[in-house]
Amino acid sequence: MGMVENNNWQSVLDYDQWVALPVSGPRPSARYKHAAVVVDEKLYIAGGSRNGRYLSDVQVFDFGNLKWSNIKLKPNVDKLEDSESQEALSPISGHNMIKWGNKLLLLGGLSKNFSDEVIVWFIDLDTHICGIMETSGKVPVARSGQSTTLVGSRVIMFGGEDRSRRLLNDVYVLDLETMTWDVLETTQTSPAPRFDHTAAIHAEHYLLIFGGCSHAIFFNDLHVLDLQSMEWSQPQILGDMVTPRAGHAGITINENWYLVGGGDNRNGCPETLVLDMSKLVWSLLTSVKQRDPLASEGVSLCSVLIDGQNHLVAFGGYNGKYSNEVFVLRPKPTDFLRPKILQSPAAAAAAASVTAAYALSKNEKLDFIGAESNSKRNENNNFRKDLKIEIEAAKAEKHLLELSLAEVRAENSKLGGAIEDINSNHGELVKELHSVQGQLVSERSRCFKLEAQINELQKILESMQSIEEEVQKLRNQKSAFERDIEHTSAPQRQGSGGVWKWIAGSEA
Repeated sequence: MGMVENNNWQSVLDYDQWVALPVSGPRPSARYKHAAVVVDEKLYIAGGSRNGRYLSDVQVFDFGNLKWSNIKLKPNVDKLEDSESQEALSPISGHNMIKWGNKLLLLGGLSKNFSDEVIVWFIDLDTHICGIMETSGKVPVARSGQSTTLVGSRVIMFGGEDRSRRLLNDVYVLDLETMTWDVLETTQTSPAPRFDHTAAIHAEHYLLIFGGCSHAIFFNDLHVLDLQSMEWSQPQILGDMVTPRAGHAGITINENWYLVGGGDNRNGCPETLVLDMSKLVWSLLTSVKQRDPLASEGVSLCSVLIDGQNHLVAFGGYNGKYSNEVFVLRPKPTDFLRPKILQSPAAAAAAASVTAAYALSKNEKLDFIGAESNSKRNENNNFRKDLKIEIEAAKAEKHLLELSLAEVRAENSKLGGAIEDINSNHGELVKELHSVQGQLVSERSRCFKLEAQINELQKILESMQSIEEEVQKLRNQKSAFERDIEHTSAPQRQGSGGVWKWIAGSEA
């Protein structure tokens, strides 16, 4: 990952590579768990947390001049009795932000403005007036780490963690036209209660929930809620294996759901992922280094349309260090993305034939529509041709599915062989374990014998010590007896010496 120059930075971006944008002038405070949204080629950042302190500022990054600016918010004087003593926006963290009309709406999160219920703040982009919107109905309990997704004129809120650290998996909907809350009753198995997950909407019909965490578990599961039948499901996913994570960020562009960042309290997630929501296939887009700001918790992810092409925009995050860098990535057009299931040459060829057949079918349909004024005979010929092409396309698609099925069966066969190898290895390991256990038993018996011998030797040593003491006593007694004998014989030697001395003297 590198950095681009200020001039014409859009034209030098490589596909699927993150780059840091050069910023002119001062930057906002580094932070995480903020909220972000792009409006008219400008990135808006609101609130967040840094060193345990909640923030209340709103910063704007202009992709035209690569400069940050600060919005000075004005309190909603119609709702405040003493506007001079009140903050326009209370310091807030763990919230969500969406654009609705000419306003930015901030939902949920923890703030200094204590409330038992979810607060909806608004920021008017024209006047910069900020205040709290009045809501009614079944207002959800205050929470942070929840997800909010916009579906038409409704905001769907899922999960989070309340002020008592109670984990949630409820579903609420806010009608933005009436500002009325309601709870959605769902069926089937709901996702486990969680927070710091991500959510997306597919085809205005399905709500997708991915990842997040409880107080002990990090998730990598994908759940889907059908917004018409209100039924939860957990579909089978193809493609790359995705590791558990929380605190990541996501954004949808057409059929693709892009995810970046997050972690599991031990490591940050360095990969940028994309889920093809129509095919439910995960793919790895790119990776960064482990300690990169993009491998962070509490990062934000948006998309910005520049020169007619969508770019991913990431900001902030925490991975041991707070970040205030702006990163951009230009994803490849959808045509270049190939799901994992179509990667074998045979399957790719079949897929190409399906694509060609459908394209030809589309062209023939257009010709058919344009020739409606021709004779009935030409219409029938075109219809037969169109039907034939549709049949060929169906055959090609069937061939593709058969190839995919063959690949799956081959993979199952490989897995079956691997399971047999594992079972065989397990049997050998069990035998070796029994052998080791037998050796351990014999070694224990030997240890018991050695311990008994050691006890005997200790007793012998103790008895030898008492014998040594007796010998020392006898030595002491012998020494005393010898001293007594010496004292007794000393006078006799003195007297005898005197006689001999006297005799010797007389002879002299």
